Amino acid sequence: MDADSPHIESLFSVSYGYRVTFTSDVFAPDNPVLADQLRSRAIAGRPVRCLALVDEGLAAATPGLTDRMAAYAEVHADRVLLPLPPVCLPGGEGTKRGLETVLRVVALGVEAGICRQSVVIAVGGGAFLDAVGLGAALLHRGVSLLRLPSTVLSQNDSGIGVKNGVNLHGMKNALGTFAPPLAVINDSRFLRTLSPRDWTAGIAEAFKVAAIRDAGFLDWLENHAEQLAARNMAGMETLIRRCAALHCNHIASSGDPFETGSARPLDFGHWAAHRLETLTDYALRHGEAVAIGIALDLLYAARRGYILHAEALRVIRAMARCGLPVWHAALGACHANGIPAVLDGIEEFRLHLGGRLHVTFPCPLGSRREVTEIDRSLMRDCITELTSLHERPEREAPP
Repeated sequence: MDADSPHIESLFSVSYGYRVTFTSDVFAPDNPVLADQLRSRAIAGRPVRCLALVDEGLAAATPGLTDRMAAYAEVHADRVLLPLPPVCLPGGEGTKRGLETVLRVVALGVEAGICRQSVVIAVGGGAFLDAVGLGAALLHRGVSLLRLPSTVLSQNDSGIGVKNGVNLHGMKNALGTFAPPLAVINDSRFLRTLSPRDWTAGIAEAFKVAAIRDAGFLDWLENHAEQLAARNMAGMETLIRRCAALHCNHIASSGDPFETGSARPLDFGHWAAHRLETLTDYALRHGEAVAIGIALDLLYAARRGYILHAEALRVIRAMARCGLPVWHAALGACHANGIPAVLDGIEEFRLHLGGRLHVTFPCPLGSRREVTEIDRSLMRDCITELTSLHERPEREAPP
């Protein structure tokens, strides 16, 4: 070090890595997956102190779940120590409104004697994992989180990523962290508990990633739309595995896993989706809003010449055959000057990205193109077209 220099450089790097494991009936006494994942956290052969938190909705749909979790810990007492019985907390998008769930996680962590060598085990849907994950990330400046996603959307997208967050001041994920999990365990048994809406909503994220990264997968989705709508489990497991692989590959290879730059290359359809969620006061599921946002952006991509118009219609029809909504009355909500309120999402997206807009579109299908401006007049035309398709679907051109 130069004694006369006015600067001291502190340069270091941190390597991250985690495993996404697929299983069925994770809390069966003879299933070693969870216990094995905790092995890396054991110190001197002692069991890992864990705080187990469960989505109330999942617990209600799975009678005896918390008892099975406690029994699993007893069978694997050499790896798992639960100082408190598994605790149920609210799930669904409501749990992301403000800090109530986050602060509850912190309080439970203190009560359970959780430390930085401990693990928070979170079992539930995407919104639940977001809020609990933020609480774990704040507790003692960061406690390891082991996620067990329970919905299609959380198993194929949000639950396998590196983000946590809650909504504040009317803004989606206004408060949050990037905190890679210790591990993710996708249990297919949880999918059997889902309502029809929750089963279907998560399929939207598959269309999102396929449209901009994997044309072959997009073809597969179109060819299996009716099976997916009919709750074919084998088809859904295939969908989730492919989505998870594409998502994890992006995180590991993009060069910007914590999104320090301006681009959001996996957020196709999301500028409109986030705004539609707030316009409907979250009556729309996230996946449902994403499907509508995708439909809108497909039509825009066609008008820009990035894809063929017939291709846009074909994908929109495939989403509809899966049971996804591709239109909502909120698209018709306008300000006093007649401008559609959903277009506010463009500016909100710009601000979220630090002031420079980056929006991803397919170009061609299966590949992506980043643009830094959206022609609002052209997007209004797309809203009109999507509304017309909803009102008179027979006007759709054949593929």
